[in-house]
Amino acid sequence: MPTIPFGRFNFPAQRALVMGILNVTPDSFSDGGQFASLDYAISHAEQMIRDGVDIIDVGGESTRPGAPPVPLEDELHRVMPVLYALRDCGKAISVDTYKPQLMREAVLAGVDMINDINGFRAEGAIEAVRDSDCALCIMHMLDQPATMQQKPEYGDVVREVTDFLRGRIEAMTAAGIDRGRLWIDPGFGFGKTVEHNYALLKAGRQMVAELGVPLLAGLSRKSMIGAVTGKPVEQRLAGSIGGALAAVAHGAQIVRVHDVAETVDALKVWQAAH
Repeated sequence: MPTIPFGRFNFPAQRALVMGILNVTPDSFSDGGQFASLDYAISHAEQMIRDGVDIIDVGGESTRPGAPPVPLEDELHRVMPVLYALRDCGKAISVDTYKPQLMREAVLAGVDMINDINGFRAEGAIEAVRDSDCALCIMHMLDQPATMQQKPEYGDVVREVTDFLRGRIEAMTAAGIDRGRLWIDPGFGFGKTVEHNYALLKAGRQMVAELGVPLLAGLSRKSMIGAVTGKPVEQRLAGSIGGALAAVAHGAQIVRVHDVAETVDALKVWQAAH
């Protein structure tokens, strides 16, 4: 049975994986910072584990459109206690960061993936992860979170995002990183219009075929869901499940979601009927 290496884990390649979002920030766009304290964060992680999550993605800096950057010390203070508390929970742990120093600390804590919205472009980012065993997710983002949604423009969004991801894969493999550790994320909502997002969603299998690495899709509760359903953030559960299933249908191996239990159930039915 083919498997996908993922840090300390080997996941079955024949089913999609559910990555649960654990924001330890006071200003997340979706959960409003309710999991910012350590106790609440651990409690939420435990609930995700009961709900059948495969991977828990811990983030200490909001990257919603318009978000200001967070100082390194603040992000370390938010994230590291959670990583040490969860590292032996029996599930894979991912860290959502673009800061090389936090990457280094997370690697020392034994995380299974570094999930970088900046595509490992920061000075020292590749060096921070090169000698580890963890999986590495390269995301495409146009500009920075504070400005990315002001007026995103592309000639051919699928081609430009694919070319960017190819360039980052080449840079990382040239630095000695095994291609088998790499994942791609087209970056839904990170400097894209609704039309751009859906064009990229439909192109998932094409991107995987061209680049030869698996795809992670994160569109849970985002504006691309709201634009189609007309629903505010807190009412996007059904739309987000539809988006997760569409992402898997278009080649995603991991879906990054807020609503773990519902997504796990939906994917079980999808898998049974597939």
